[in-house]
Amino acid sequence: MDADLRSIAGARRAAERAFEAWLAFRATPPETIDSMVESMALAIEPEAERLARLAVEETGYGNVPDKRIKNLFNSLSVAEWLRNVRTLGVLWRDEGEKVAAIGEPMGVVAALIPVTNPTSTVIFKALSAVKAGNAIVCAPHPRGVRCGVATAAVLARAAEQAGAPPGLVQCLDEVTIQGTDELMRHRRTSVVMATGGAAMVRAAYSSGKPTLAVGPGNVPVYVHRSVADDLAEVAERIIVSKSFDYGTACVAEQAVIADAPAARGLRHEMKLKGAYFCTSAEAGRLASVLFDRHGAPVVENVGQSAKRLASLAGFDVPPRTRVLVAEPAGVGPGAPLSAEKLAPVLAWYEAAETGAGIEAAERVLRHGGWGHTAVIHARDPEVVAGYGRVPAGRVLVNTPAITGGMGFSTGLEPSFMLGTGTASGSIVSDNVTALHLINIKRIAWESRPWRDLHELYGDEPARGGRA
Repeated sequence: MDADLRSIAGARRAAERAFEAWLAFRATPPETIDSMVESMALAIEPEAERLARLAVEETGYGNVPDKRIKNLFNSLSVAEWLRNVRTLGVLWRDEGEKVAAIGEPMGVVAALIPVTNPTSTVIFKALSAVKAGNAIVCAPHPRGVRCGVATAAVLARAAEQAGAPPGLVQCLDEVTIQGTDELMRHRRTSVVMATGGAAMVRAAYSSGKPTLAVGPGNVPVYVHRSVADDLAEVAERIIVSKSFDYGTACVAEQAVIADAPAARGLRHEMKLKGAYFCTSAEAGRLASVLFDRHGAPVVENVGQSAKRLASLAGFDVPPRTRVLVAEPAGVGPGAPLSAEKLAPVLAWYEAAETGAGIEAAERVLRHGGWGHTAVIHARDPEVVAGYGRVPAGRVLVNTPAITGGMGFSTGLEPSFMLGTGTASGSIVSDNVTALHLINIKRIAWESRPWRDLHELYGDEPARGGRA
């Protein structure tokens, strides 16, 4: 049997097993489910570094310390938020209108896992699915199978020890495109959660199943003159965010747009914090390291350190370099480094005034980031309000993109699945959570006499109707 047939057979077995587990799980009280989710999250804590190391070794992307933080955020911080969220049973009542909302699980979740975050995304989606009363089968990227399986095993063991039926949390151990497609289309699959590139999003939405799919981002960060006295902190926010796990998070900054009065100072502070500004020739060589001649990412160079990327491009950088900065002539296909870069590389633009800065941010977003995230550093409320009109699902103010977008340093819902809205082909623009994995049933009592319909709209004028 070839790999495709084995993957298809494995997907079928996993979907059927997950469905049987879900049938047994349906009667579990919400309080017991909450305990399971807590147990799953706590089981990750002592394993977070091991799983991070497995991810780096298998994929070659990112670094262990930052992947460990991702694992802990998606277990401990997500679980803390879920603790205060009701997903099942009575969600709310409106006594005046006599309506009650009841949360019910969807069934079996097919979860596609990206190679850039192969362990943390498994954690996030598994906790969210189980909190919503569902079973889950993860389909990792072929380059992240071993670490995905290891992560799911930790979660499944903890869930089962807390009373979950075997098979509630699974991960495919042999993955091909055909096997993943079979999982998405399988009769037992109820909903697809997909994170990845544009092709994957299209495939997920073509599966014929209800789908929550989110794609790439090209995040602009506009630095306004009103923060000119705080540029050291602004520079640190940007560089920490973009260098985190070597740029593998799609929510990290991609292009800096500096307001002209603040540009010189910001450039200076970024250099002090570890940014290396490339020459035009160096930027050209860097572009060829990151993208092929068709503009597609060179996969083996995703998630590499700034120092390694510079070496591959044939130039030297100072030892403490954290981020490489290029200054493209424009935005679009003719300027490869103006696109999303899953690496610690930033584009740099300068804008003469606020209107030009907002327009530049819009151009960046429309070039592969429409609907995702934009960032602004400003103290002027009117400038923030104006910037808020850019085509992004999240506009983050005075915070690093990665910590703000995932809901750590902002009040957004903690999530590692950030919707991009219909403009970019996604059905959701929210930070996706367990609340997106339930069906909501309304129970409605009569609150107005049904005969009033005829009184208002009947054909007898004498009774107050319309002729």
